[in-house]
Amino acid sequence: MLKRPKRGVPEGLWIRCPGCQQTIFRKEAEKNLNVCPECDDHWYVPARQRIAQVLDAGTFEERFAGLTTADPLGFVDPGSPYPQRLEREQKRTGLTEAAVVGTGMIRARRVAFGVTDSGFMMGSMGSVVGEKLTRIIEVAVDQQLPLIIISGSGGGARMHEGILSLMQMAKTSAALARYDSAGGLFISVLTNPTMGGVAASFASLGDAIFAEPNAMVGFAGPRVIKAAIRMELPKGFQTSEFLLEHGYIDRIVRRKDLKSELARTIDYCGK
Repeated sequence: MLKRPKRGVPEGLWIRCPGCQQTIFRKEAEKNLNVCPECDDHWYVPARQRIAQVLDAGTFEERFAGLTTADPLGFVDPGSPYPQRLEREQKRTGLTEAAVVGTGMIRARRVAFGVTDSGFMMGSMGSVVGEKLTRIIEVAVDQQLPLIIISGSGGGARMHEGILSLMQMAKTSAALARYDSAGGLFISVLTNPTMGGVAASFASLGDAIFAEPNAMVGFAGPRVIKAAIRMELPKGFQTSEFLLEHGYIDRIVRRKDLKSELARTIDYCGK
């Protein structure tokens, strides 16, 4: 008599929450916008999914998607040159770079929009990321649009491009200064993680700065700071809750409320 093979649980049906370590039904988590239904831990969300969550369906028009970086230093990662690393990241993520920018609608309000994705080389800011963000800021100036940038960059400035990467901090900040002089409204949304040169430049310059719960935000990481100053750091140091308490951000907004909060802020500011 033939034995039927045992049917196991299909792979990928369940996911373990990195916060509370509970096993969560994947579809339930996805329905909850990739937020743990048990502990409210806000998980990583890819750039395209962020766009779908925040902008009205079918309204996003991507800009500057064809920009690609050069290899100014001939940088070699362990095992492969920089161009090969970029090619692998592009195939793995479906993105050309760590930033996606364009225009779209939020509850029928037209906005300029950008998002950085920690899934692509930790969202590190190279020349193309800085150029894309600068150009969408200039679109916001020319078309007098509110500007929203959702930051998810844990990699800081991209060492593979040397000073060309570092100068993007100044370039994006200067573009935002021109936008501010033109009377624009910039809403910066910080997600986990927002670190390094991104946190030290455009992500910290919003007229309104929102953050997701328990997001890690700062320049150097806690371990680096602790090693440098040889002191115990305060509990929850560099989390969005700690930063709200100390006046660095304006509001903590849960993911399910973000779209409404953005629309409300745009209306409140008369933009």
